Amino acid sequence: MLPPGRPTPGVALIDPVPLYREGLSALVRRTPGLRWLGSTGDLHAAVRLHGRLRPDVLLIDSVLDPVGHLARLLVERDPALLVIGLVRDAHSHANYVTTALEAGVRGVVPRSAQPEQMLRVIAETIRSRGYVHPDLRPKDRPTLSKREYEVLTLIADGLENQQVANELIVSVETVRTHVKGILRKLSARDRTHAVSLAYRSGLLIGRPAMLE
Repeated sequence: MLPPGRPTPGVALIDPVPLYREGLSALVRRTPGLRWLGSTGDLHAAVRLHGRLRPDVLLIDSVLDPVGHLARLLVERDPALLVIGLVRDAHSHANYVTTALEAGVRGVVPRSAQPEQMLRVIAETIRSRGYVHPDLRPKDRPTLSKREYEVLTLIADGLENQQVANELIVSVETVRTHVKGILRKLSARDRTHAVSLAYRSGLLIGRPAMLE
């Protein structure tokens, strides 16, 4: 799952159903490249569990954190933490996903996902620091070209047009053209608005540094 030499990510779970906790524990334990650290079904014990185990990845059932309060608290304490929301059917809508991402959740996956899908989401969240399962992505989300997405990602990192051009080894005029295309596709007023809309729609994952 990870390149050789990197520490094996530790995984923990917050979920009220014992059978689900046991199932995910067994799944992670038999998966090379992951370490199972532990779980709890008690929301009030979640902070203590995080402090004691310091997981790299923490999966949280959406019924226990429907508006992202727990995720926000833990991520503020531990910015490196990758929270993955296990989304119940009742929360499988754009409002929940947007709220979760704004709270600092880095990955979202249906709680009913098959084992191989769950592992794929965990792996992709670790690899790219963010992942939204296809079933939970907004259906009307704009489609950017690969180059536009690269430009938008660099803008979200706080780079100006000339810096983006240097990074991608293109002319600054080319970058301006891509920026115009991004603004048009996202119906954004300016670069900052484009980044905000991209995070809200799930096009970009994580907390935008330039907006904090």
